[in-house]
Amino acid sequence: MTEFIAPPCDGIIDVLYQDEHLLLINKPTGLLSLSGKNPLNKDSVHYRLVQDYPTATLAHRLDFGTSGIMLVALNKVVNGLLTKQFQQRTITKTYTAVLYGDLVHQCGDIELPIAKDCDHFPLMKICHDTGKPAHSQYQVIGRHPQGLSTRVIFTPITGRTHQLRLHSQQIGHPILGCDLYHNEQSQQMSSRLMLHASVLSFTHPITALRIDFVCPSPF
Repeated sequence: MTEFIAPPCDGIIDVLYQDEHLLLINKPTGLLSLSGKNPLNKDSVHYRLVQDYPTATLAHRLDFGTSGIMLVALNKVVNGLLTKQFQQRTITKTYTAVLYGDLVHQCGDIELPIAKDCDHFPLMKICHDTGKPAHSQYQVIGRHPQGLSTRVIFTPITGRTHQLRLHSQQIGHPILGCDLYHNEQSQQMSSRLMLHASVLSFTHPITALRIDFVCPSPF
């Protein structure tokens, strides 16, 4: 697979919340979380943020095509505390997604282990021998009247790379607009990846207050 070169991103980063310790931002679709090694992939969430917040570090990432809420630390201590929350799975995230076709069930669990696909970088694969446990839950919130697509809320219990995109494909309902895990129709049905990080809940590492932040889906 040829090296990915990100096209220019005209979308802006909206700062949803700010204090002296951290930021909550809304990442636009089509923007890398971190700059790549190739100088053509310099533009990223981190590259843009450090222009105004020189000490900013990303507590987690979103895929290039995924939009939505991200948590950003403004110093090393806070970054370490947030990283510990992610590791302990006390930070919860929910995503809005539009899937190809009409899901049979109104809600469900997908538990399929994920591993790197070394033969097809940057793809991941389902592997019951070497894969790490991966668990996603979904709830249907809307259906296309002709059954062309289904809108869901995803809650990833684990946080594996490409987890929601791969799990969706594996149940026969890939996320619309996904360029990596798709069928002939699903990739053509949207000009963007229809995946948005819509809710993030965490404990503020300094004040100890529980924060539940909502970033409504643009689609």
